[in-house]
Amino acid sequence: MTTDLDTWHAQTTEEAIEPDLPICDPHHHFWDRSEIRPGGRYMLDELLSDIDSGHNITETVFVECSSMYRKDGPEAMSPVGETEFVQGIAAMSASGQYGDTRVAAGIVGYADLTLGDAVEDVLLEHRAASRDRFRGIRHAAVWDADPALTRYKNPPHGLMADASFRQGFKALDRLDMSFEAWLYHPQLTELADLARAFPGVPIILNHIGGPIGMGSYSSRHEEVFESWKTGITELSGCGNVVVKLGGFGMPLGGRDWHERSAPPGSEEIAEVMAPWYLHCIEEFGSDRCMFESNFPVDKQSVSYGVLWNAFKRIASGFTSSEKDALFRGTAVRTYWLE
Repeated sequence: MTTDLDTWHAQTTEEAIEPDLPICDPHHHFWDRSEIRPGGRYMLDELLSDIDSGHNITETVFVECSSMYRKDGPEAMSPVGETEFVQGIAAMSASGQYGDTRVAAGIVGYADLTLGDAVEDVLLEHRAASRDRFRGIRHAAVWDADPALTRYKNPPHGLMADASFRQGFKALDRLDMSFEAWLYHPQLTELADLARAFPGVPIILNHIGGPIGMGSYSSRHEEVFESWKTGITELSGCGNVVVKLGGFGMPLGGRDWHERSAPPGSEEIAEVMAPWYLHCIEEFGSDRCMFESNFPVDKQSVSYGVLWNAFKRIASGFTSSEKDALFRGTAVRTYWLE
């Protein structure tokens, strides 16, 4: 199904750079919100259409997005419906009838960690629903005093230090599950404190820690960059943390790509992203960093093929083994896909 967004992207097309390089896309979503807004559907067909851009996508990982929750039953168990939904898509992909990419080879869901010990039952239900594809949860902590910022799931201030949240976090440790950290850059030190408190839990920082470039931050880009760098450097000292390099297609960063008459090309995108991503790689190393698409969220600014070209431009100076880690190895190891 062609959408207005696809038509917009068709104005900027590129041949894939290094088309044979294996890629695991460790962060995308599925949803059907067509009743809410036109074109608000992103299911297997839409993802496969984006993947068909010349790049060698070998696996993908689904990350929760409040999609297809259970209508009935206990409220705490409702997010398990999302895992059941994605498990069905993963089974379709595994049949081989939809190409060679292993779509949703790993599944990340949501569970409310403030349930404390009771969250363990929810986590076990997720695992049972996924036929061994379930890897962990994302419980967003995004909070900032600026009212211009939209908060996913509207978490309270100081969530990661909350006693009940940390009690629930212990269940991730017991069950060998991972935690996806979605927050804003002023909260990076809070995440570092959490990571030090639970060194046995793999923590995956989403979208390089959400540097803010809108609202009251829109005129403070250099200040934001320096503050973000300090937080990233502190967090890199936590050996259980890895970083997803992506998310720059969101308006959060203050760029106007989504408002242009034609989308940007990979050279421009790479130039903007490089200082941020290269700092992450410098601090964490290539074996603790992975490029991510964040589709379809980032699709509002850039097409799938152009985005991966931008990543490849940024990584052009790295060795083959470093590229292997950045584009596939770190993700495969982090999500236990082999």
